[in-house]
Amino acid sequence: MTFQYSYNSPVGKWLGFVAAVWVQAISGNNYTFSNYSDALKSLMALTQLQLNNLSVAKDVGKAFGILAGLASDRLSTPVILLIGSIEGFIGYGVQWLVVSGTIKPLPYWAMCIFLCMGGNSTTWMNTAILVTCIRNFRKNRGPVTGILKGYVGLSTAIFTDICSALFASDPSTFLLLLAVVPFAVCLTAIVFLREIPPSSTPAEEKEEVKYFSVINIIAVIIAVYLLVFDISGTHGKVFSQIFAVILLILLASPLFIPVHLMVKNFIRSNSENLDVEGNENEIAEPLLVKKEVVVVKEENAVEMEKRQPVIGEDHTIFEAMRTLDFWILFVSFLCGVGTGLAVMNNLGQMGLALGYTDVSIFVSLTSIWGFFGRILSGTVSEYFIKKAAMPRPIWNAASQIVMAVGYILMAMAMPGSLYIGSIVVGICYGVRLAVTVPTASELFGLKYYGLIYNVLILNLPLGSFLFSGLLAGLLYDAQATKTAGGGNTCVGAHCYRLVFIVMSIACIVGFSLDILLAIRTKNLYAKIYASRKTKKSTTAVLS
Repeated sequence: MTFQYSYNSPVGKWLGFVAAVWVQAISGNNYTFSNYSDALKSLMALTQLQLNNLSVAKDVGKAFGILAGLASDRLSTPVILLIGSIEGFIGYGVQWLVVSGTIKPLPYWAMCIFLCMGGNSTTWMNTAILVTCIRNFRKNRGPVTGILKGYVGLSTAIFTDICSALFASDPSTFLLLLAVVPFAVCLTAIVFLREIPPSSTPAEEKEEVKYFSVINIIAVIIAVYLLVFDISGTHGKVFSQIFAVILLILLASPLFIPVHLMVKNFIRSNSENLDVEGNENEIAEPLLVKKEVVVVKEENAVEMEKRQPVIGEDHTIFEAMRTLDFWILFVSFLCGVGTGLAVMNNLGQMGLALGYTDVSIFVSLTSIWGFFGRILSGTVSEYFIKKAAMPRPIWNAASQIVMAVGYILMAMAMPGSLYIGSIVVGICYGVRLAVTVPTASELFGLKYYGLIYNVLILNLPLGSFLFSGLLAGLLYDAQATKTAGGGNTCVGAHCYRLVFIVMSIACIVGFSLDILLAIRTKNLYAKIYASRKTKKSTTAVLS
């Protein structure tokens, strides 16, 4: 007897999920621009507006995520991952060649293209991961999204801290890591990640919740570990190497779950004497039932084609865009992620304007606290749906108002305000991402979810252009003085004050829209609550 598994078994499902976690842990490279933006600015003699437009080009790559969304219904998960990994390898690889001095700086338009490719690569990775995992664990969408988006948030800190620990925060080495590591991890995920039928019994669902809790605990340990490393000051070479090794062990530790399941199955197969004929009879009957169910579903599908689906049913992208709820969700999402991206893209210059020489701490703080926002909001919002039918958009509304307060604090530029602002923006941006993803699937269904998700994240390049490229870039340049090399610089609290005030107003608008969406979807979440409660009661009676 040997250890073995099939892709459709629980072992295969959890191996796929662990691989998905690893991909997400390296796919937040879009949020690391501040770590090498100053090197690009100096090397290419850019103004702040030109630099910000480079960051916009990176985020515009996500606009082409629509291609990944269209492909998600036509191509397999491994193919989608392969496309993303190759594109990222080329996009970040060329940036590394430029920053390392291996080749001469490319023309501005060419750099925009390669930054765009790097940004687009993550849409293929995220689409493959999110669509596949939400379908595999559709009864636990909140925790799944929270965990996966949480690791995306941590990925910035993981890259930043490993580079800081081993390579002294060298921008060219950092870009090399961004090119090579995601490529290698995606190749690993291609082997294990497949779409698998979701849990069909309450016992399986309960077991999933238990394992998600284990992964949550591991993720929190990683986040705290990274946070302690960041706030504990400078470290020696040996200490930093030990830190990196332990971090890699922690990232590998979720493998405990599929290994545990494999061992459990091995022990069970040796201790139980199965009757093959009995099993065949047991299997045959459900297959007949499934065929009947498929026929009924096909008949219902023909009837549903004749009418516009209601909220909670499967929508095509065009059907979704004909609803008011879609546009409320879209614009409120823009207010949250657009302003958040403006801060992340400009953290380097914000820190330098306030007199900080090393801004990597702010990048790491935003990443780590963004993780807490993502992972907690996914689990907590799911809990309150199951216990009190609370609409998920309520949590988006809460994040928007807290983010508005954070921007006001940053505008005041009190001592330590950038530390507080980085934490607040990280948490609220994380909540916004983790809550919006399952909300969209609950409002518009899972059938065309890949495309709907990628249309929603058009807000990333749009928000980056409006709040980072235009607002922050133009207002910074208006305050800045020219430098000898042809660029410019600004020092002082006034550099970004008006930017923060405008972004706080945008968050208040987003808050109002989220409250409106929560009111409009109250009945939908009441139905979800009632459906789960009825199913639970029926199961209890039958048992």
